[in-house]
Amino acid sequence: MTSTAESVHTAATSVADTLRDLHSNPDSGLTTEEAVRRRDRYGENALEEKRTSPLLRFLSFFWGPIPWMIEVAAVLSAVVRHWADFSIIIAMLLVNAAVGFWQEFKADNAISLLKQRLALRSRVLRDGEWKDLSAKELVPGDVINVSLGNVVPADIVSVDGKYLSVDQSALTGESLPVGKYVGDLVYSGSIVRQGQMKAVVTATGMNTYFGKTAKLVQSAKTTSHFQHAVLGIGNFLILVTLALVALILVVALYRRDPLLETVQFALILTVAAIPVALPAVLSVTMAIGAERLARMQAVVSRLVAIEEMAGVDVLCADKTGTLTKNELTVAEPVVSGAENADALLLAAALASGSKNDDPIDKAIWEAVRDKGALEAYQVVDFEPFDPVGKKAVATVQRDGTRFQVAKGAPQVILGLAGLEARQRDRITKQIDELASQGYRTLGVARSDGRAEWSFLGLLPIYDPPREDTAATIDAATRRGIKIKMMTGDHLSIARQIAAQLHLGRNVFAADEVFGADGKSRDSEKLRLADGLAQVFPQHKYEIVKVLQGDGRIVGMTGDGVNDAPALKQADVGIAVSGATDAARAAADLVLTAPGLSVITQAVDEARRIFQRMNTYAIYRIAETVRVLLFMTLAIVVFDFYPVTAVMIILLALLNDFPIMTVAYDNATTAKRPVRWQMPHVLAIAVVLGLLGVVSSFGLFWIAEEYLQLSKGTVQTLVFLKLLVAGHLTIYLTRNRGAIWERPFPSWQLFVTTQATKVVGTLAAVYGWLVDPIGWAYALLVWGYAIAWFLVNSLAKIVAYRLMERGAAHQVRHLSRIGTVLHPTG
Repeated sequence: MTSTAESVHTAATSVADTLRDLHSNPDSGLTTEEAVRRRDRYGENALEEKRTSPLLRFLSFFWGPIPWMIEVAAVLSAVVRHWADFSIIIAMLLVNAAVGFWQEFKADNAISLLKQRLALRSRVLRDGEWKDLSAKELVPGDVINVSLGNVVPADIVSVDGKYLSVDQSALTGESLPVGKYVGDLVYSGSIVRQGQMKAVVTATGMNTYFGKTAKLVQSAKTTSHFQHAVLGIGNFLILVTLALVALILVVALYRRDPLLETVQFALILTVAAIPVALPAVLSVTMAIGAERLARMQAVVSRLVAIEEMAGVDVLCADKTGTLTKNELTVAEPVVSGAENADALLLAAALASGSKNDDPIDKAIWEAVRDKGALEAYQVVDFEPFDPVGKKAVATVQRDGTRFQVAKGAPQVILGLAGLEARQRDRITKQIDELASQGYRTLGVARSDGRAEWSFLGLLPIYDPPREDTAATIDAATRRGIKIKMMTGDHLSIARQIAAQLHLGRNVFAADEVFGADGKSRDSEKLRLADGLAQVFPQHKYEIVKVLQGDGRIVGMTGDGVNDAPALKQADVGIAVSGATDAARAAADLVLTAPGLSVITQAVDEARRIFQRMNTYAIYRIAETVRVLLFMTLAIVVFDFYPVTAVMIILLALLNDFPIMTVAYDNATTAKRPVRWQMPHVLAIAVVLGLLGVVSSFGLFWIAEEYLQLSKGTVQTLVFLKLLVAGHLTIYLTRNRGAIWERPFPSWQLFVTTQATKVVGTLAAVYGWLVDPIGWAYALLVWGYAIAWFLVNSLAKIVAYRLMERGAAHQVRHLSRIGTVLHPTG
C-alpha cells in the first residue's frame, strides 16, 4: 500500500490490481485489527482543521502597522494625561479588533461546513460480516456497500454490482447525473441517485477528492487591495508626522525652549496628526454599504470585499446553478414517427418514473403540456432506467389495450426500433448535430404489443440559463467587467451556453489550458478564454490565482463545494442563491434571491463606496500636510507657535464629526472598474495641503504685520482659518470637477460641516477656551477661507487634468511600442 493513503486507482488500473495494492478481500473485507492499524497510520476519515486559539486570533488584530499607530496614539495620550482622548482611542482599537475577529471567524467556517457533507454512517464489511459503522472509522481497503440516497463516505472503486447513478454536481459542476460501473472511481461526497454496488475504499480524509478541495480552501488566502491602501496611507502619515515632530523637537532643544512644554506640545500634535480614526471611518463607510446591499438581498460576510468589488475587472462565473438554473429542461422535440411533439412527450412521460428523484424524468414530466392526458393511461409495469441497458421501459394500458413505451440512449432506442439504414443515418446526423450544440438527447419508441417497435423521435435535454443571466452579463460588460464562464460539463455544452449568453467564442477544455497532467499551463489561452469546460476545483482555484498574478481583481461566483476554494481565493467570492453551506461560508458576498442581477447593483454601490473612501483618504492626507507642515515651518522659521495645545485638541474633535458623515455622502458611480491610485491620491492631497500651508501663512502675515494683532488673537485667527478651510476641503475631494457639479453633498455631510464650523466660529468669537476675536475678524477669516477655497478648486481641476493627460500619453506610448513589436496586430 502507499504510505500516504492517496488513491491508488486510475482509469488504467484494473479492479484486481486495485484490490491487490490495497491488500483487500471483497468477500470478507478487512479484519478489525488491520483496520485499527490502518487508522493509526492514515488517521480518521475526516477533514483536518488547523485551528488557532480564539485568544491568539483576537490578539493578532493588535499587531501590525495600523494597530501600532493607534497604540502609539493611546500611549501618548496617557503620557500627557489626556484621559478622554485615551479612552476614545482604546475603544476604537477594541472595536476594530472585534470587527476583524468576527469577520474572520465567519469566513473560517468553510471547512466546518464542508465536513458536514461527509456521510455519518456507512455499511462496512469487517471480519466477514456487514456492519453499520461511523464513516470516520473507514480506512483504505475497507469494503463497503453504497445504494440509493447514500452520501459516498470516501473515494471508492466499485467492485461488484450493475451500476450507480451519482450526482456529483456540487463537486465537479457537472449538471447531469453520472453513471458508474464496475472499476469506476466514485468521489467522496457524491450522492447516489440510483443503483447499488459493492466498493472498496481507495482514499480517506484529506486525501480524497473532497479532502483536496477542503485543503485548497485552507490554502486560499489573499490580502485585499483595501488593506494595502490603508497600510500605505497610514504609513505615509506616520512617517510625515514623526519626521516633522522630530524636526520641531530638535529645533526647540537647539533654541533651549522649555523642554516639558515643547515635549507636551509635540506629543499632542502627534496624537492629533496620526489618523487614529482611519480604520474606523473606512470600516463604517463599508458597513453602511453592507447594510444597503443587504436591502438588495446580498449579504456581506467580509467588509473589505465591498471595496474590492468596485475594482473587479474579471468575473469568473460558474455555469451550473449560477449562470444556469441547474434544472434539466426539454428543448424542442425532434419528431420522427410520432403524430406531433405532444404525442412524443406523452410517450416519454409514460416511460418515466413520476415519483423518483431522477432529474431527467422530472424534466420530461414538466415538459408535458397537458398533464391531464396522462390520467387516461395506467402504467402496469415499469422498468426504470438501467445504465447497463441504457433504457427505461413501461407497459401501459388504456381502454383495455396494452402497449409498451421506451426511452433511453438514442443508439439503443434506434437498435430497438430496427430502422432502415437510410432512416437510421438521418436520425444519427440529427443526434450528432444536437450533441455539437450541447444537447444530451434521448430516443423514444413505442410497441403496440407486437415485437416491432416504432421510433417516435428525439428529446434534446439541457440546463437552461437563468432568465436574467444574459442581461446581467451585458450590464457587467458595459461596466468594464470581463466574464469568464467555468463548468465541469462537456465542451460542447459549455459552447452552447456561451453562444446563448453572447459570452464569446473562445471556449476551451481545461486540458487545453492546463494539459492532461494538470501541471502545464497555457497562460495566454487562459487570458483569452471566454469560457472553460471540464474543469475541476483545482482548475478553478488556479484560474483565479493566475488572473490575480496578472494584476487583475477577480470576482468568482459559484454554488457548489467544488467552487469553495476559488470563492475563498478570489478577491470577491460570490455565493449565489441556493448555494451549498460550504460555498456560502467561503464567499464574501452571499446572494439570497435567485438570479445574478444584484451583482451589477452591488458593483455600482461598491463604486460609490470606493468614491467615499477615496474622498476621505485625500482629505485626511491633505489635512495632515496642511496643519502639520504649517505648524512646523511656523515654529522652525518664525519661532512662533501658531496654535495652542488646546486648539489642536479642539480642532481634532471638531474635524471628527464631518469625517464620519463622509460615509453617508452622495457619490458618483464610475463607468469602469476602479482601484486605489495612491500616486494620484497623494498628488492631489499634497497639492491641496501645500496650498493650505501657503494660505495659512498668508493669514498669519496679514494678522501679524498688517493688522499687528496680539499673539493670542493671531492664534485664534489661525485656529478658525484651519477649521473653516479644512471643512471646505472636504467638498473639494468629492469629485474631479467643479464644486457645483453633481452629485451634491448629502444633507448629513452638509449639515455636520456647517454645524461644526459654526461651533468653532462661536468659540473664536466669544473666547471659549481661546482668546476672543469678535465677529469682524471672524467674518474676515470666513471670507479669506472661501476665496482660497475657489483657488484650491481651480488648482485641483488643473492637477487632475494634468494627471489624465499624462496617463493618456503613457497609453499612447505603450500602444506605439506594441505596434512596433507586433506590426500585423
